Amino acid sequence: MAVTQIAAHPGSVHRGFVTVSVMLATIMQALDTTIANVALPHMQGTMSATQDQISWVLTSYIVAAAIFMPLTGFLSARLGRKRVFMWSVVGFTLASMLCGAAQNLTQIVLFRLLQGVFGASLVPLSQAVLLDTYPRERHGSAMAMWGVGVMVGPILGPSLGGWLTEYYSWRWVFYINLPFGLLAWFGLAAFLHEAPIDRARRFDMFGFALLSIGLGALQMMLDRGESLDWFASREVLFEAMLAGSALYLFIAHIFTHEHPFIEPGLFRDRNFSVGLIFIFIVGIILLATMALLPPFLQNLMGYPVIDVGYLLAPRGVGTMLAMIMVGKLSGKVDVRSMIFLGLVLTSLSLWEMTRFNTDTPGWDIVRTGVTQGLGLGFIFVPLSTITFATLEPRYRNEGTALFSLMRNIGSSIGISVVITYLAQRTQINHAAFANYINPFSLALKQAVEVDAYNLTTPGGLAAINGEVTRQAATLAYLQDFLLMMWISLAAIPMILLLRIPANKAVANGAPVVVE
Repeated sequence: MAVTQIAAHPGSVHRGFVTVSVMLATIMQALDTTIANVALPHMQGTMSATQDQISWVLTSYIVAAAIFMPLTGFLSARLGRKRVFMWSVVGFTLASMLCGAAQNLTQIVLFRLLQGVFGASLVPLSQAVLLDTYPRERHGSAMAMWGVGVMVGPILGPSLGGWLTEYYSWRWVFYINLPFGLLAWFGLAAFLHEAPIDRARRFDMFGFALLSIGLGALQMMLDRGESLDWFASREVLFEAMLAGSALYLFIAHIFTHEHPFIEPGLFRDRNFSVGLIFIFIVGIILLATMALLPPFLQNLMGYPVIDVGYLLAPRGVGTMLAMIMVGKLSGKVDVRSMIFLGLVLTSLSLWEMTRFNTDTPGWDIVRTGVTQGLGLGFIFVPLSTITFATLEPRYRNEGTALFSLMRNIGSSIGISVVITYLAQRTQINHAAFANYINPFSLALKQAVEVDAYNLTTPGGLAAINGEVTRQAATLAYLQDFLLMMWISLAAIPMILLLRIPANKAVANGAPVVVE
């Protein structure tokens, strides 16, 4: 039995420079999860593509990132974490430039695929680097800094993307990654130390193939399900069966293979296993809300895209404020109480959003956004800290990759669920409201008497139907917010499963791992 002393916080001499470098890489990748969304209509016009075709610009990136993210642990152990990190930054930056220069749909989908391949490891590696760079007692502060990039990036992405598209060109949505990439690469090259390399580690090709097929099929099903009417489509049904079969075989494989692709020892840590479920729920709320609010504000409330960005930006400010407070409170307050506070604030904001209407003032949108941002900040940072508090350091590269993967899967499933639920509830609400459009409706009679509507012309009937549709959609959005509120509340009992670890660090802060 060999005893290995983990290096005492590599990079501690240049800790500030390492932090800035990995944060730049994190922000660059996190922004790209949402920044391209608002530019899609402009890309569609440039590429002369249909709505279904241009959606592959998003789908290709999501699928590639999901498939290659679990590779992070193996590549870092076999090739060296610093080397993998630097090549990922280079590849992601170059792929971004190629996306901006793309001349047709085939090119931009291919380059977005490359973006996903190289960007998959940036967020998990940045988290692993910060956990190793800072001593255990400062992990809370480190995760607060890391969380700013991971959480605020997707929130500010639509605002920044809308501004760049409006005043410059959709191509600048990708070109903006160049300064981030260059600064991150120089910082990593100069200040990050290489982690130990395990050249004896074997690559489980069969396990990776099963996981890739499962995740790829799952992402395709979630992305195309709404447009193809879900399981009424043979394609979606096939993708669901393929995803379920492949993921089941993968789980059976990792628990029976001698050298599995993902170490099953990861899941023996209770905090880590519970943390994966928690971050899945956070992923649902984080991006599902951002998928609902822009169309609600633009289509139903009539805000232009620039104003929508301004109204949603304070949500990111709330997240940053919460993370600053969490960093200050780290080590002084039970992290479970902060997670509880975050879930309560998030649920409160979603409950307030169920009271929106088409005349809601902008201040209420900003206020509820800040409240939700505060709540997510109080959840994300303590959760990131306690999830890895008891996990052996040798599992960190794989663990952070799975942590990010579960957040992304949660976001994909959350967006698919709320968009599908929105469409279904809109139809149901429309049918219910239409029952009130009859000769015996007193409100309708009064509207006709004051010439608000004319029931004798096709235009008048269309106007009534348009208003019914508008009100049905408004109620459907509120029902979606209510659904997410219940999801947030349902997560609260899981806090009882988390445990505060005993201080196992040795005097110099370097834990000893028995191999």
